[in-house]
Amino acid sequence: MPYLQLDVNGQYPSEAKARLAQLLCETYASMMSVDIRRISVAVRECGDGGVWRMIDGRPQPVAVLMCDIRRGRSAELRLEVAKSLCRHCIEILGLHEDRLNVEFTQHAGDEMYHPTLGGYSPEWSEDERSGA
Repeated sequence: MPYLQLDVNGQYPSEAKARLAQLLCETYASMMSVDIRRISVAVRECGDGGVWRMIDGRPQPVAVLMCDIRRGRSAELRLEVAKSLCRHCIEILGLHEDRLNVEFTQHAGDEMYHPTLGGYSPEWSEDERSGA
C-alpha cells in the first residue's frame, strides 16, 4: 500500500505510462511520507468507451484515479495530493481536468502485506511526516 489505479479510455505508449508511474510515485512518496518502494501503480487502459460518467445528462468518457492508502492523513493533505496527482495525469497523458476524478480508500496497515519490506505495513503516524 498504497496502490494507485488509473482507469482510462484509449491506449497510451508504454514510455508515457512509465513516466507517469514514476511521477505519481515520487509525488505520493514525498507528500504522504511513505517509502516509495511500497507504492504500486496501475494504468488500466479500458479501451475506447471503457470509463463513463454522466455529465449534463449524457454519458461522457472520463478517467478515475483510485488511491488505496493507509488511513490517518488529513482531508487537506489528501486534497493537495489529489491535485498534484491530477496534474501529472493531465501533463503526461493529456487527460482533461474536468473529466478526471480521484477517490481515496483508506485502510489499516495490516490490510497490505509486503514480503520484501518485512510483512504488514505499519499504521501511518505523524512521525512519518516529520521524518522521525
